[in-house]
Amino acid sequence: MIAYPTRMPTPPLLTITDYEALARERLERGAFDYFAGGAGDERTLAMNTRAFDRFALRPRVLVDVSRVDTSTTVLGQSLPMPILMAPTALQRLAHPEGERATARAAAAAGTVFVVSTVASTSIEETAAATTGPLWFQLYVYKDPAITRDMVVRAEAAGCRALVLTVDTPLLGQRERDARHGFALPPGIEPANFAAMHHLVAARAASQGESPFAAQVQQLFDPSLDWKRLEWLKSITRLPILLKGILTPEDARLAVQAGVAGIIVSNHGGRQLDGAEATILALPRVVDAVAGAIPVMMDGGIRRGVHVLTALALGAQAVFIGRPYLWGLATGGESGVKAVLDLLRAELELAMALAGKPNIASIDRSLVSEAPA
Repeated sequence: MIAYPTRMPTPPLLTITDYEALARERLERGAFDYFAGGAGDERTLAMNTRAFDRFALRPRVLVDVSRVDTSTTVLGQSLPMPILMAPTALQRLAHPEGERATARAAAAAGTVFVVSTVASTSIEETAAATTGPLWFQLYVYKDPAITRDMVVRAEAAGCRALVLTVDTPLLGQRERDARHGFALPPGIEPANFAAMHHLVAARAASQGESPFAAQVQQLFDPSLDWKRLEWLKSITRLPILLKGILTPEDARLAVQAGVAGIIVSNHGGRQLDGAEATILALPRVVDAVAGAIPVMMDGGIRRGVHVLTALALGAQAVFIGRPYLWGLATGGESGVKAVLDLLRAELELAMALAGKPNIASIDRSLVSEAPA
């Protein structure tokens, strides 16, 4: 008689899509949808990856690619690859070690991890867990003292840059969370402002509202403008990057404001549904900036060829978010590191097959608009 296994073995994890499928199995439904979901009808969420199909690669041949070098420099920091880790909130929903595991994996891969304001471990805890480079993602609060305190703490923890998110005056309409009544389980909270969270969450629960949406409404400053950016620059010695730029008009204003860089982003499709896919917005922003400051992007990166396409369109580097969350959910620190290794290996292969032996050799001649 054949003895059939009671549990099928885990299939090989060959792609980011494989990691996502396994994460879907392992995560509680509300947690998975919190990470995976977008705003409204999720048009922008879908477009972020689908828009890469609008571009075709034009590989060159008879180029020596016996050695392919993916190393680059971002804000003066030498990195082994142009793949950085975007800020994502509440990572202990994916794994008990949360941001600590992610920070250690980033350090092992030699890349930058951007710690979220809404992290489930504090800036200080995350910094203590790693020797790798950290940046800190910042929201501006109605109370300037809260913003100043966050900046002081980020500096004291050794963060090397501030990433100011500028696309969240209000929270996008995240219907998956509302449909499932998503709430944080006991023991998981925004650790950087836990006391305020408990106060706001209690009020929200009594009124049947989303605690996080209530937090954004009550704490985040919807009046944030270019003048407030000047104030922020005056209270920190760290370079400031603006995350959430999608238009050439705002890109030019960012250059005039003297920021250190731009991250072309639509918040992973979690804010304004119908906003342009970032890979489509990227070349126009790059052209508007005209080399004055670095331009990076996030949104929809799932393959090494996506990274290569973004670099060809002018991005100095890309950020990933959901892909490393799927790694975290499936394998903790080792899962995050595996995702980073996977994308780096895919990028290296894509560069070799495209006839691009190093990052400096990648330019816009590599891409063309794909036929409809």
